[in-house]
Amino acid sequence: MTLRLPEGKQLAVCLSPDFDAQSVWMGTFRSTSQTNLSRGEFGALVGAPRLLDVFRRYGITTTWCVPTHTIQTFRSAVDAILDDGHEIGAHGVYHEYVPALDRDEERRLLELQLRQHEKLLGTRPRGYRSPALDVTNDTLDLLAEFGFDWDSSLMGRDFTPYRPRMVVELDQENGNTFGPESRVLEFPVSWFLDDFPELESFKGNALMQSNEVVLARWKDSFDFAHERCPGGVATWTLHPQTIGRAHNLLMLEKFLDHVTSFDDVWFPTLSELFDRWEDD
Repeated sequence: MTLRLPEGKQLAVCLSPDFDAQSVWMGTFRSTSQTNLSRGEFGALVGAPRLLDVFRRYGITTTWCVPTHTIQTFRSAVDAILDDGHEIGAHGVYHEYVPALDRDEERRLLELQLRQHEKLLGTRPRGYRSPALDVTNDTLDLLAEFGFDWDSSLMGRDFTPYRPRMVVELDQENGNTFGPESRVLEFPVSWFLDDFPELESFKGNALMQSNEVVLARWKDSFDFAHERCPGGVATWTLHPQTIGRAHNLLMLEKFLDHVTSFDDVWFPTLSELFDRWEDD
């Protein structure tokens, strides 16, 4: 299995925003707090434009994973993403917590988001990222059934795309059993390369990391991938309402100053990467 990067490129880097806006608070956190909703509004009206400006200045194109709730609530912000040439991937309807869904409801919401993408944007998304980066035993089969090319929700690799397998039988004494490889290609993610759990502040939260610690970890991860994983891809998950805050945006720019100092780094969309994948 091979990812064929453009000539002269050593590593693909995807800074892939999850544009949750208000849906993450309503869906995953089940909150109707006006304060939390205003944080989502900040992400749409302040954070997303700031992030687009950074991408323009550094010459970066990427994939934004967007719930259809965001498309309907902040349509002009999504239009600005498309106008700048970025890709829109599927990311649920209302940032629903997928593991809590039964198969019928998961299917219904996949069908609904596809209809809404086609109605609102005129295109069908090629890829999917699960809200909250979690799936069910049925998710990969449903994605394949609905014709998705790629998923970016799992963590079975770090810098290598792969065909994921579900654990179909759990056995504590004799080992687990895997099912067959999925037709859907996985672009792995990691909580370590995600701004929200590290940098988002919650009332009474004592776990938020300092920007210096996160920046050092992101640089180390990039350096390892660049030096030891040639032909690979490193995917960061960004959230406009988090990375768009002033102190976090300055950290992102310091990180990009480091990454863009290497001439052999490529910044594609995830679908551009999929088109360069070859199975054995």
